[in-house]
Amino acid sequence: MADSTPLIACLMDIERHVSSAGWDQPARLFALVTTGTLLEVEPQLRGRVPETADDALTAIEQDEFHATGDLFERLGGIFWPDTVGGCAIALERAFLPPAYEADLPTDPDAAAEFVAKHPERSDIRVVVGVLRDGARHGLARVQSAPEDLLGAEDLVPGLAEALLATFREEES
Repeated sequence: MADSTPLIACLMDIERHVSSAGWDQPARLFALVTTGTLLEVEPQLRGRVPETADDALTAIEQDEFHATGDLFERLGGIFWPDTVGGCAIALERAFLPPAYEADLPTDPDAAAEFVAKHPERSDIRVVVGVLRDGARHGLARVQSAPEDLLGAEDLVPGLAEALLATFREEES
């Protein structure tokens, strides 16, 4: 697997960008391309996009992405062109401490409402990214501790797997 430093740097840029708009945002999807490839395909961006290392990644937000309904189902319908070397998603979720798991209703809608109204709820923003070669990383910021940015290769493994699946061969 390749060096994941460019991926982590790009995810940090995405997290800063998304954070600048505050909380309560919908999921946002980004294509990741090497800056060199981007400038080859879109030469008019020279001077507007920082030209750094050859393997630096630039995130391109996919404005048409709307994660309505089942996020994993929505990601399952995405296929990227060869020029896209990776992808990332930023999304917010609410969670409860493990002590409250037994209190969660089994119905997903009721469980979501239970968590949303619970006084011990914490809101978290995650930014998870993957590269075609399988590299992955995730970052997380808890709303109650905005100065802390957590990160790990397998921070949200299921989400990373769903993003990696967007690089499968398109079925004809």
